[in-house]
Amino acid sequence: MEIRQLEYVLAVVDEGGFTRGAAAAHVAQPSLSQSVRSLERELGVELFHRAGRQVRLTAAGTAFVDVARAVVRDVATLHAAVDAVRGVVRGTLDLVALPTLAVDPLASLIGHYRVAYPGVTVRVAQPEDVETATDLVRRGDSEIALAELPAAAPLVEHPLEVQELVLVLPPGHPLGHAHGAVAIERLADVALVATPIGTSTRSIIEHAWAEAGLHPEICVEIDQREAILPLVLNGAGAAILPRSLTAEAEQRGAHVRRLRPVLTRPIGLVHRAGVLSPAARAFVDLATAA
Repeated sequence: MEIRQLEYVLAVVDEGGFTRGAAAAHVAQPSLSQSVRSLERELGVELFHRAGRQVRLTAAGTAFVDVARAVVRDVATLHAAVDAVRGVVRGTLDLVALPTLAVDPLASLIGHYRVAYPGVTVRVAQPEDVETATDLVRRGDSEIALAELPAAAPLVEHPLEVQELVLVLPPGHPLGHAHGAVAIERLADVALVATPIGTSTRSIIEHAWAEAGLHPEICVEIDQREAILPLVLNGAGAAILPRSLTAEAEQRGAHVRRLRPVLTRPIGLVHRAGVLSPAARAFVDLATAA
């Protein structure tokens, strides 16, 4: 078994077929198909169901892919570690982050990181929920996740900060001139713009409202985070957002109020136990120092 064969299998899976997989792997399609067939003979199982141009993983293929991703990433880490001995940090850093965290603090962290390590290309995936984010790290699709803590074992955690979530009200909303923090009980009839069920912020809202004996009134459900503040500013409803994302909205007339009880979420970096690539180790060191 060769690392090249593992890469070919992953290319077929990621691209959805042998022809596109061969193009992504920069190899002729017959050569890729022959290499995968050779691997299947060695393993004694078929990794793919082949029906014309349709390709699906078999049960054995599904089990194989999860391990293959980790092996390919570990081999890449070995090569990068050798480069690091010579003082060179380069290659690709695969990160995964919840969408709201991709704006803050990830954008700032990546900016500082690229200044310090211009030879590294950063790729960021943005799943909707914490479980998917951490699963991508466990499987080896991404090396580091920026997500809510705590993460499920056996991932290693590096706490970064505790974010406060606040109430953002449209211009002219009656609660906008309330003094002090707004009790969640006062939001029983306040229409909210929110992300779909299962997303990080929505889960915090559902839990906080349930603790107050309420059910949130969701008037607009949208998975495009960048549309939430414009919706609030145009009077569609209020929103619960990290305080760090609300400065522009406040300048444009929205009312930002703290909540009682205070809503927070601890966030940090998580990764698999073991040796990180030099690029990933440098990112963890920079982020925790910042």
